[in-house]
Amino acid sequence: MEITREIHMQQKTVRRLILFPLPLQGHITPMLQLASILYTKGFSITIIHTQFNPPNPSSYPHFTFHSIPDGLLESEANTSDVIRLLTVMNVNCITPFRDCLAKLLADVSNDPVACLITDAMWHFTQSVAEILKIPRIVLRTSSVCSFLAFVALPHLREKNLSIQEEPVQELPPLKLKDLPMIATRNSEDLYQLLSLAVKEIRASSGLIWNSFEDLEPLALTTWTQEFTIPTFPIGPFHKYFPASSSSLLTQDQSSISWLNTQAPKSVIYVSFGSIAALNEAQFLEIAWGLANSNQPFLWVVRPGLVRGSEWLEPLPNGFLENLNGRGHIVKWAPQEKVLAHHATGGF
Repeated sequence: MEITREIHMQQKTVRRLILFPLPLQGHITPMLQLASILYTKGFSITIIHTQFNPPNPSSYPHFTFHSIPDGLLESEANTSDVIRLLTVMNVNCITPFRDCLAKLLADVSNDPVACLITDAMWHFTQSVAEILKIPRIVLRTSSVCSFLAFVALPHLREKNLSIQEEPVQELPPLKLKDLPMIATRNSEDLYQLLSLAVKEIRASSGLIWNSFEDLEPLALTTWTQEFTIPTFPIGPFHKYFPASSSSLLTQDQSSISWLNTQAPKSVIYVSFGSIAALNEAQFLEIAWGLANSNQPFLWVVRPGLVRGSEWLEPLPNGFLENLNGRGHIVKWAPQEKVLAHHATGGF
């Protein structure tokens, strides 16, 4: 009887977390890794996701998944202009997300909800959380340094800086030309997206970084001086939970078998992720650079990486054959396994 009562008490203290990942590879993976970490700490996990780039629920049988419509037209449901995509989705998802979250909060048959965790770029979710009176914690999936640069961009625009060699006083020793820019048809979308994301981060209940203090001490100090919300640098998540099952693209496992035949720390690993695009001249510059390096290389060439090409068509005839096995090209790789492999010497 005492044991039954103790189990019942433990069950009553289980709290639920609702997570809402951004539907891009570099955002879904760390969010699901974070969910797995929190699950081991005793939380039950509910994932709200869009119909665009949905995660595979069968890979996470211990989570509950809820899909919401994202209202994307067929012509919009791609990452050719990721800033425009996120701008549209931050508008389209307001009502379906609010309705889904309200329904989950009202469901007394489930564990009580402790808080909402959303990607930092889902800026609309802050106002929804405030309306429904639930704390919102933000996950930022990139490094602290890179996000500080994005935070600076709207301010620099207001100063009307245009000289590429101009020093960025907020981010020494960087110059204007060093700052990250994301190609988009309408630059106003980029500045507005970043401004809204930063504004709603400031209003949130806290921010989780997939980073750690020893890696970015100066950047974290700068961040905490400017942002007064609680900050949790608890990464790197992949050290706790590798998330290969969250890949949106089919991983070519020949990457690993090929690496197994290479000398320790000899291979250059090259990948530009799931969104970046190159023109043919840039692609060929990289190809010849790798060929002339005389180093073994593993190169991820995602279909559509080269504008106007399906895959490897721009490569000269006999390019791969002339390497005599020193190069291996795949459409997508199990990246965490590749980076951890003893043969990988640089990336």
